[in-house]
Amino acid sequence: MRNLQGKSALVTGAASGIGRAIALRLATERVKLYLLDVDAAGLTRTVDECKRLGVETIGRRCDLTQRPEITYAARYVLDKWGGVDLLVNNAGITYYGRTADMSAEHWDRLLAVNLHAPIHLTRELLPALLDRGDAHVLNVASVCGLVGLGRVTAYTTSKFALVGFSESLRAEYARRGLGVTALCPGFADTNLFSAAPLGTDRQDHKLPPKFLLATPEKIADRAIRGIRRNKPVVVVQPYARALVLTKRFAPWVLDGLHRFSRKKRVASVEAAPATAPAEHRRAA
Repeated sequence: MRNLQGKSALVTGAASGIGRAIALRLATERVKLYLLDVDAAGLTRTVDECKRLGVETIGRRCDLTQRPEITYAARYVLDKWGGVDLLVNNAGITYYGRTADMSAEHWDRLLAVNLHAPIHLTRELLPALLDRGDAHVLNVASVCGLVGLGRVTAYTTSKFALVGFSESLRAEYARRGLGVTALCPGFADTNLFSAAPLGTDRQDHKLPPKFLLATPEKIADRAIRGIRRNKPVVVVQPYARALVLTKRFAPWVLDGLHRFSRKKRVASVEAAPATAPAEHRRAA
């Protein structure tokens, strides 16, 4: 989809972060917008900003854990515009903590937002997208959808599945003019981690180092470039690309790091009983 001007787009998670940045970037390309988010106040601010850029913009509060709300939102844009040219499945949540400490409710909510909602929304809009002859689906995944990392197992699971969903859609419908891109940034300067629920093993959020963070605006620019060039996968930061290449060509390096970390942890656990009596004597 090289020419975006005059097209229409649906963007989920548009109230803040990457979704907001993509919406504003599309507005500068004169794309009319249909924006969804559960955060009504934040969504209103994004809608107002896009309107000030001179494009038709509609916002709708939508809880992506509720399938009827997704269906209603999709049917509304089908009735109003006959569908959209671009679908951006951006909304996502995470969880930080050990998998054993993650509740079933956390798993269900995360998979509903990160995976089931993009699949359901795509299915609802797919016939109209195919009728356009030149349409695109952008699925905002993560480098965690290409390389597995610890303590974000549910998030990683959802993003691996989203990358696979993107790849399969692309293989199935490329000949009918549908482009599909999986956007896989590393850490972004958003509230993804600070807003995440914590496991019982943690008292506070562990945030990525500042020097690893990319701005939502930079990620949005790469997203638009990926749409224009119909890229299958877009990995944003250099360290994210390095992780992907390491996994592909030297997976033993990453596995070795995990094993080393495990040995240190086992050693510390085994040493704990020996030091406990001394600590007890000092406390007494």
